[in-house]
Amino acid sequence: MDIVVTLWNTTGFQALSLGMLLMIGVGLLLIFLAIRYQFEPLLLLPIGFGAVLTNIPLAGLSEPGGLLYYLYQAGVSTGVFPLLIFLGVGALTDFGALLSNPRVLLLGAAAQFGIFATLLGAIALNWVPGLEFSLQQAAAIAIIGGADGPTAIYLSSQIAPELLGAIAVAAYSYMALVPIIQPPVMRLLTTKKEREIRMVELKPVSKRARILFPLMVVLLTALLLPTAAPLIGMFCFGNLMRESGVVERLNNTAQNALINIVTIFLGLSVGAQLSAGQFLTVQTLGILVLGAVAFVIGTAAGVLMAKLMNKLGRTAINPLIGAAGVSAVPMAARVVNKEGLRADPHNFLLMHAMGPNVAGVLGSAVAAGVLLALVG
Repeated sequence: MDIVVTLWNTTGFQALSLGMLLMIGVGLLLIFLAIRYQFEPLLLLPIGFGAVLTNIPLAGLSEPGGLLYYLYQAGVSTGVFPLLIFLGVGALTDFGALLSNPRVLLLGAAAQFGIFATLLGAIALNWVPGLEFSLQQAAAIAIIGGADGPTAIYLSSQIAPELLGAIAVAAYSYMALVPIIQPPVMRLLTTKKEREIRMVELKPVSKRARILFPLMVVLLTALLLPTAAPLIGMFCFGNLMRESGVVERLNNTAQNALINIVTIFLGLSVGAQLSAGQFLTVQTLGILVLGAVAFVIGTAAGVLMAKLMNKLGRTAINPLIGAAGVSAVPMAARVVNKEGLRADPHNFLLMHAMGPNVAGVLGSAVAAGVLLALVG
């Protein structure tokens, strides 16, 4: 009997709490959404699996000495993993649509309004009983509005690591829900006539311009806003490798092997933060609500900016492409294209929408730098 009791005490079942069971359920739900509905599967699947592992009692995977603990300390708390992801994203990004029509940079900037509006909303929630966010936590939550997972993880790891798990899940969940969240907002703020606007064909961009652009961006941004230099620097370095055409092996590595390996480790590390004690709080509910609000405001701001540019400019812009200003690349651009085809089956907006879409990536990185400078 003593042997049976000893064996029972060494199992996880005897230490399994209701909170742990619920979080294992959350992890399994994320895995289900990744596989069944393909909601951001590259991140939600490893995040979900990491959540399952970290809530297994007595395993110690997220405690000092455990694998997930060291992955988090080495790559997430230091900010290395998100920066390496940005390097790979830069290598995958084509700035041709943005350089061909530089005006759409304003749409990417306008969409970041969701970040700063959500910052004020997070602070305002302190009036709600049971909810209390510090300025650092509010800033980390606000970055969800940028629709950029690596940026959200990087900023929250620097200024509010205790909210990292909830912020990462909210950011990637809402990014996966872009095709559901954005279209109603886009239709509400535009008329059918506006959605049918056909834009002027994009002009070719020279190789010299493509090479000079990342160099100019990194120098200008780093000098004006040094706190944004890590994100912008890695992003622009990846893009320079792509456009230079002389380091194809490095470019291929950044686009494929490197970004894939880091994505696995990043997902597991973030999932390790989804323990019952950290996730099952009133704050998590507030983060999820604010994340949805941030996406809606960012989408609306981009569309309204495009409408304003139509009033002030001579060349017509389809207001739908303003919704692509959030940096969910390329999903937001695809949603814009789908809505454009719904209004006019012959109106293809994908390449036009990629301009504000990649501008949104730069915009969210700059916004993160601003928040880090103000509250970090």
